[in-house]
Amino acid sequence: MGLKPKYKQTEVGVIPEDWNVHTLRGCLSAQPDYGINAPAVPFSDKLPAYIRITDITEDGRFSPEKPVSVKRADANRYYLNDGDIVFARTGASVGKSYLYRPTDGKLVFAGFLIRVSPDAAKLVPAYLAGYVTTGAYWNWVRLMSMRSGQPGINGKEYGQLPIPLPPTIDEQRAIAGALSDVDALIGALNQLIAKKRDLKQAAMQQLLTGQKRLPGFHGEWEVKRLGDCLLSRPDYGINAAAVPFSDKLPSYIRITDISEHGRFCPDPRVSVKAANTDQYFLQEGEVVFARTGASVGKSYLYEPHDGQLVFAGFLIRVRPNPDLLVPAFLAAYATTKPYWNWVRLMSMRSGQPGINGNEYAQLPLSLPPLPEQTAIAEVLSDMDAELAALEQRRNKTRALKQGMMQELLTGRTRLPLDEGTPCVA
Repeated sequence: MGLKPKYKQTEVGVIPEDWNVHTLRGCLSAQPDYGINAPAVPFSDKLPAYIRITDITEDGRFSPEKPVSVKRADANRYYLNDGDIVFARTGASVGKSYLYRPTDGKLVFAGFLIRVSPDAAKLVPAYLAGYVTTGAYWNWVRLMSMRSGQPGINGKEYGQLPIPLPPTIDEQRAIAGALSDVDALIGALNQLIAKKRDLKQAAMQQLLTGQKRLPGFHGEWEVKRLGDCLLSRPDYGINAAAVPFSDKLPSYIRITDISEHGRFCPDPRVSVKAANTDQYFLQEGEVVFARTGASVGKSYLYEPHDGQLVFAGFLIRVRPNPDLLVPAFLAAYATTKPYWNWVRLMSMRSGQPGINGNEYAQLPLSLPPLPEQTAIAEVLSDMDAELAALEQRRNKTRALKQGMMQELLTGRTRLPLDEGTPCVA
């Protein structure tokens, strides 16, 4: 199939005839430079905040799990400025990027990051930030970083990045503006999801500990051990290697396939091929717990809509007795602070965190009668459904943005413009 009229083939793919491919270096106001080589120190409002590779999310936001600072006399030389973009230069995250936002506060960038400062007359920073999330960019990253066993791209190599540019700065701005509008919607959804999660967390802390009672429920709660509320002893999963996913084989669930919110979120989905997998199929109402490693304590309540799942050897399965313990009540309790305090205490007994089946059976549970357990589980389930709907909307919006980027940043779709300012790159 030939090219569309008024389009041409280039090293970055097919682009309009009036677009050109430029190197990143030719569109910068200065050479790419490296961050400060200094250790992080505990965060202090008297010291500058520090941004490292690990503080940048997959979608290019500054979101540190725990803010830190940097303490060095020359730290002011490494402050990010409006329009600066930093790229990860080494390791598994090579290629990850972040466009500095003044609303994130004053940031000093670390040594494993490379800063580029676009020349505003040649390259709109938000346009570049959009381009470096596209498939064409990531293909370039993979090719550039394959030259050694340890992935890495230095400043000179980032300067060689080819970028397709429209003929005017105005068109760059229009494209960046369209993508920014979608980003704003995604940001608003993220804030709403975070707020709903906080509300759910607060509701769980109150309802699952009896601090707050639902209307119509009274009476004392009873403390029991998890093992006394099960149909059988906790058992361990199958020790077998994962194989590529096949609809002719059962799906495999491992610790890494369980999200921090207790959902089955494989990336990618895999299968398992072993003679006795039928002994390890999860059934409705069963809960699995991670028994070792940094994720010890993580849990998942089996959902039939996730398909037929075989659970792996580093997971422990428990089968709640429905006459004593509502599975959804247990699954919700396994996300509360009292539960995680118990996990920390139980797993501190050795250098390697771990909780075995007998120890999980000792988990203390403060339980209301079954009707109240069911009512609490239903309230939390409704909140989960609302969260899931918001997350689905956010995911669809992200997919929309991805599609828009592929169209707008390659010129397949052009935005209506007045005659604009020529791009001087």
